[in-house]
Amino acid sequence: MSQTQTITAAILVIGDEILSGRTKDKNIGYIAEYLTNVGIDLKEVRVVPDAEDEIVTAIRALKGRYTYLFTTGGIGPTHDDITADCVAKACGVTIDHDPRAVAILRQRYKPEDLNEARLRMARIPAGADLIENQISKAPGFRIDNIIVMAGVPQIMQVMLDNVMPSLQTGAKMLSRSVETGGLPEGIYAEALGQIAKAHPGVIIGSYPSFDGKTFLNRIVMRSRDDATLILVEKDVIEALNQLHEAKGTGYRLPL
Repeated sequence: MSQTQTITAAILVIGDEILSGRTKDKNIGYIAEYLTNVGIDLKEVRVVPDAEDEIVTAIRALKGRYTYLFTTGGIGPTHDDITADCVAKACGVTIDHDPRAVAILRQRYKPEDLNEARLRMARIPAGADLIENQISKAPGFRIDNIIVMAGVPQIMQVMLDNVMPSLQTGAKMLSRSVETGGLPEGIYAEALGQIAKAHPGVIIGSYPSFDGKTFLNRIVMRSRDDATLILVEKDVIEALNQLHEAKGTGYRLPL
């Protein structure tokens, strides 16, 4: 594990059902929060249909751009579950029934029930490591920097837990937030831009919300260095207080 190197990741969501809206994705947010908590920066998310060319093209692009590529969906027993084949093609390796995966499926299914469709879930690219799945047994796998997981949220989550100890992580991203006290973005945007320019190593964002009556704004600052984060928070609060004073709102944020 490294506490200095930046570790990056992308998520590739595979499935016609996601793009059509029949299935609502529940994995992206979970994986994003999980990776943030272990110090892996999620940089990109793509959703592609169950089409070989689309999947292979996306895998090749993303695997070369980031430290890790996480995929979800397309490793089940049906004809449109083609993720494993696409990963093998993208990596330039063969794919076949993996004896380890077959043995795992035999623990779950009686011999007469282990048909060709279910055996599809044992087709693993050559050289891949299996990812355990305590729920339905059919494993995910990891090859190179690609982590291939199921689309079913509960199964994906246990696969993520099982593969994570083998992955490299970085320093955790820290965050602080400040409520603007009712100031709209247009009032503090210039000051916030100046603070961001002075501290390029800190990610600063403004996030409006609406409670049904009024807009509320929150400024969120993120950095891996806590000391710098504290200084930036102080600068933001001072800037907001100066704006409140100039507008005569009578509001003052505590330092």
